[in-house]
Amino acid sequence: MPTVNPEPLWRPDAQRIARAQITKFQTWAAEQHGAPSHGGYPALHRWSVDELETFWRAVTQWFDVRFSTPCTRVLGDRSMPGARWFPGATLNYAEHALRAAATRPAEPALLYVDETHEPTPVTWSELRRQVGSLAAELRALGVRPGDRVSGYLPNIPQAVVALLATAAVGGVWTSCAPDFGARSVLDRFQQVEPVVLFTVDGYRYGGKEHDRRDVVAELRAELPTLRAVVHIPVLGTEPPRGALDWAALTASDEEPVFEQVPFDHPLWVLYSSGTTGLPKAIVQSQGGILVEHLKQLGLHCDLGPGDRFFWYTSTGWMMWNFLVSGLLTGTTIVLYDGSPGYPDTGAQWRIAERTGATLYGTSAAYVMACRKAEVHPARDFDLSKVKCVATTGSPLPPDGFRWLHDEVRDDLWIASVSGGTDVCSCFAGAVPTLPVHTGELQAPGLGTDLQSWDPGGHPVIDEVGELVVTNPMPSMPVRFWNDPDGSRYHDSYFDTYPGVWRHGDWITITSRGSVVIHGRSDSTLNRQGVRMGSADIYEVVERLPEIKESLVIGVEQPDGGYWMPLFVHLAPGAALDETLLGRIKQSIREQLSPRHVPDEVIEVPGVPHTLTGKRIEVPVKRLLQGTPLEKAVNPGSIDNLDLLHFYEGLARERA
Repeated sequence: MPTVNPEPLWRPDAQRIARAQITKFQTWAAEQHGAPSHGGYPALHRWSVDELETFWRAVTQWFDVRFSTPCTRVLGDRSMPGARWFPGATLNYAEHALRAAATRPAEPALLYVDETHEPTPVTWSELRRQVGSLAAELRALGVRPGDRVSGYLPNIPQAVVALLATAAVGGVWTSCAPDFGARSVLDRFQQVEPVVLFTVDGYRYGGKEHDRRDVVAELRAELPTLRAVVHIPVLGTEPPRGALDWAALTASDEEPVFEQVPFDHPLWVLYSSGTTGLPKAIVQSQGGILVEHLKQLGLHCDLGPGDRFFWYTSTGWMMWNFLVSGLLTGTTIVLYDGSPGYPDTGAQWRIAERTGATLYGTSAAYVMACRKAEVHPARDFDLSKVKCVATTGSPLPPDGFRWLHDEVRDDLWIASVSGGTDVCSCFAGAVPTLPVHTGELQAPGLGTDLQSWDPGGHPVIDEVGELVVTNPMPSMPVRFWNDPDGSRYHDSYFDTYPGVWRHGDWITITSRGSVVIHGRSDSTLNRQGVRMGSADIYEVVERLPEIKESLVIGVEQPDGGYWMPLFVHLAPGAALDETLLGRIKQSIREQLSPRHVPDEVIEVPGVPHTLTGKRIEVPVKRLLQGTPLEKAVNPGSIDNLDLLHFYEGLARERA
């Protein structure tokens, strides 16, 4: 339980608060739209959810969103699912992403970094030129508004150009990273039936070249709707037969033509991890993403011209789409293609230094790996330009906050953020004008009525409950692909509390307004009626140097009993002897509670993850409950299927 009034780890000084975009926005919104001029962020947030339409109108005016046709009203229908934002309005996402080319043509829009860690710039004018050329070629290939365009691409400048050119013509972008195998990609792309595929011959990772030409050949054979394949020679090979050459498609000097599409016109399709069944194909809109990302990046992340935005991600994760949207604020974005820890664990800090990153985003897992490997970022790198380090993927443990504070800078804004692929944004996280408390997210986002609910649907404060959002957000899915009656979309978020988005996380909202994330509610541990998140246990167990990674599962037994095993993947040279076993149990008992102590600690060869790096708890739970492997999990969504056979064998032995 959070302490009522602990000392913050960090407070922004008066100057930083005055300079923040969110402060200027609040002053302006008070004059123009009746927002509260006093009371700081909590008052602004209250207003943004109470006066939802006024707030979003203010966002579009503050960021000068260009509607080629104005809207009739901000929110035509507030029901969830089915909210209708800015009905009647038309616009184009890519047009807004390239606006800085008019005023800062020679400055870098992109900084591309590979494993040599040497940044290569792409200027705003060059980015705009390539998008113009490629958009014209896509139209020549017959790509029309609503057609799907797919990318099997690493995090390289060509991927950004392809996304923006697709959006410019009103096409619908979708991408997978080239470390995905053919089956995983087909599980995603076959659902949406793309007409164009952008692809590489391979990629480089961890100092090695990975040839993907066989996978590309399989994709071409299994995607019958393709009219064109575009070859990008990362490894320098010749285009396969019948493929178009990237260089030829981006050679001309064409002014981009931006198709003006309805606000809710699809922009891209993202995929849920798909650990059971086919991945959900989540459709988000041009307008919804535009305004949500302007709010999130411009106000919450405080990004603008002069900033450099680096987030370690691949094209298979929503954070890549979020990173590209940094362009909307006129920010230079940093694209890193390579291993997060090559040639050493400190690699990402070196990239932050060499690119002059002002906001550097990474995973909580990477921060904890640096702590364990005794990396010293401030000692070894010049990080004077870094104003904020942000983390997501899983909750950042308190030790991670303290390590960043001690090892990067004591005047560092640490933003642990939490959201989801489902909204391609954050429900809670960064606020540049609020203090940071160890182990906590600063606050819910503007326009997001985030609450913690008990099973009866009543909001609770300072208690663990379900993460719910009680009002619509513009970036919520307009629909799922191939879900004609909307039942799959409804059942994913709205079947527990009708008309209210239930995300599937346990959270605490503190009486100070901050947020603590405890892990997934659908894999939540429940000992003697006390609910707890797995993240709390991972944080304690993985502090022990012998533990490389862990997985805890709570399994309801047919006889009404409850079995809670802890699986541990040991560091090289470590052994699960009585001493280590005792230390694991003692750490959990002392730092969490006796109820958190597992029934068994079992050594495993590894912890399975989704392709985006999340530990898979629910499918392992299903295996342990006797569900056959093919029904418990979608094999194409897992990073190492052999590991699951181990858990399957364990389930058989127990049965």
